[in-house]
Amino acid sequence: MRRFFELDRRYLAQTYKRMPVVFERGRGIFLWDLNGKRYLDFVSGVSVSLLGHADPELCRALCRQARRLIHMTNLVYIREQAELGRELARIAPGRIDKFFFCNSGAESVETALKLSVKHTGRRKIVVMENSFHGRTLGALSATWKPSYRQPFEPLLLPNFQFIPFNDLSAAERAVDEETAAVLVEPIQGEGGVRVASPEFLPGLRKLCDERGALLILDEVQTGMGRTGRWFACEHWRVEPDILTLAKGLGGGVPIGCTGARSEVMASFSPGDHGSTFGGNPLACTAALTVIRILKRRKLVRRADRMGRYFLRGLQELEEDHPSVREVRGKGLMLGMELDKEERAEEVVMGALKKGFLLNVTAGRVLRFLPPLVVERSHIDALLSLLDELLRGSGG
Repeated sequence: MRRFFELDRRYLAQTYKRMPVVFERGRGIFLWDLNGKRYLDFVSGVSVSLLGHADPELCRALCRQARRLIHMTNLVYIREQAELGRELARIAPGRIDKFFFCNSGAESVETALKLSVKHTGRRKIVVMENSFHGRTLGALSATWKPSYRQPFEPLLLPNFQFIPFNDLSAAERAVDEETAAVLVEPIQGEGGVRVASPEFLPGLRKLCDERGALLILDEVQTGMGRTGRWFACEHWRVEPDILTLAKGLGGGVPIGCTGARSEVMASFSPGDHGSTFGGNPLACTAALTVIRILKRRKLVRRADRMGRYFLRGLQELEEDHPSVREVRGKGLMLGMELDKEERAEEVVMGALKKGFLLNVTAGRVLRFLPPLVVERSHIDALLSLLDELLRGSGG
């Protein structure tokens, strides 16, 4: 493995803090490194591999499509793209029924920002503290974390106003006649698995309706069944005007998507926006297959059931370990906040040695994003290990 570490340092941009492991293959929730050691994956590519690794049905569909057509220009009609739009309209919340396809979550956010300004003719975007929407310039302008923003401050857009997450009174002060949209994650992923309060999203919906602004819900990480609903906003019974998707949509194949109500999407004219690779036949086939598998195997409902089981186990650890500050989340998007960043790092590296892949976000929050095919036995194994590691770290 050391040879690949050296190749990485020699030839690749050092933009990631990597764990010292190289994986060769995966199947379901399991991964194997170059030495043949097996790991349980509780990261799933940061909420991407909903079906786990190397799902046979998804692999077969991709192989069939690759033999027919991988890429096609958006200057012609693309059958797979149209079919995916139809399937998304069937599961999307509220009146979201028109879609633009791209390649990533950041691109889907960029699309949403442009669309909101074009539709309303306004200039201001209200966004949340502790938000994360991407690293391209528009998405980065909407992202809170100073360490992401400050190196590129001269390039960032000035018309974004940050308010505290879950603070409706701050939203009432911020949203005015210049506001094109309010952009919010139902659950802040990179921000530490912070869940919107019961009244926050309904309050934003009402506020946007009253003041003529659009509500953009960023479901890049929370969408496609991750939280035990097709879309996290369903937990609050809130319908967006614009919706952003990516990550789990393609099951590992890069695809992003911006959905909107028909009258909002109609504000785009030919030439207003585009993406060379967006919605190519291979990516759309991946997404179509993921949706069909999620439906047939009832994995969204399963994510809710397994998530409740997982959450109870984490809450029991919270009661037993004073180093655990809070457990939160919905479905299979869960977080455990610890008292120290050093302790969180120790747990992640200790888990890696024991054959578990975990992730830390917001400094000291253990974030759990397993594939939706995770079993109780896998969860039990992790809970037992966490108990051991927290005791060993003095927590």
